[in-house]
Amino acid sequence: MNRPDVITPNIASPADAKKRRSARPVICYDVDCLPAYDEALYQHARQNMEKVAEVIVPPRDAASFTVPAGHFFRIVSVEGPQVGDLNLWNAADLSERFFSGKTRQLHASHVTTGDRLWSTLPSLRPMATITHDTLGWYGFDEDGAGVHDVIGTRCDPYTNAMLKGLDYNNCCHSNLTRALAASKAMAVSEAEPHVHDVLNVFMCTGFTRNTNQYFMKASPVRPGDFIEFFAEIDLLGALSACPGGDCGSSHSDDSTSCYPLLVEIYKPADGALTGWQSPAANSYGGKHGI
Repeated sequence: MNRPDVITPNIASPADAKKRRSARPVICYDVDCLPAYDEALYQHARQNMEKVAEVIVPPRDAASFTVPAGHFFRIVSVEGPQVGDLNLWNAADLSERFFSGKTRQLHASHVTTGDRLWSTLPSLRPMATITHDTLGWYGFDEDGAGVHDVIGTRCDPYTNAMLKGLDYNNCCHSNLTRALAASKAMAVSEAEPHVHDVLNVFMCTGFTRNTNQYFMKASPVRPGDFIEFFAEIDLLGALSACPGGDCGSSHSDDSTSCYPLLVEIYKPADGALTGWQSPAANSYGGKHGI
């Protein structure tokens, strides 16, 4: 099926269609003015760091964790190929949370070492920086797929009910909602609006070349692989071990093999972060022309 023909049937191309299509693509944001990734600082801080906490995320469930600013955290594959859906909030203010769309615009459709996870407006600042990625070798494959996606939103029970006519309560959206509610002693109805579009950790995705539809394929992650972040601000996190397992066949059901994920928190040695400071909120004055 050619989706453009379905969407716009019998629409004749204009005489200058070739010229219109030949317009030069332009990168949306000039990011050269952003602070450069200080590899030396982060790599120095990673030396001799001490693990101070860990959290096991059960299959088809979620768990919350906190990371003080200036600490590292890792998401680790421990038993089998497993995708995780990550939410991050400012630990002191849930209204400041991970902004996947802006992260995608500033970096790419898939993120890796040196990329930052940005927060929502009006703060718009780095929440975390990716400092190590054992899947950094993957790049983009012959299908155009990459790993650690900031395209997809998260599997959710509403879409599942719409498409399948079934109630399923272990979608990542529901898992994250329960984890946040438990962490903040909130009602589920109060927690749910704070759950947001995710970083799809270890998920391998892209767009089909003929129809431009979002696709997933089996994750290349294996036990021992991890992605590591540096907390630029005090963070509250929640991670769901997706019911789709490695997302190579399905999601939002109990038919796929799923595995736990491990979150590890690390404290750098004293003095290892000399010169680093937590980023301030965005400097825009906020008047919006009024």
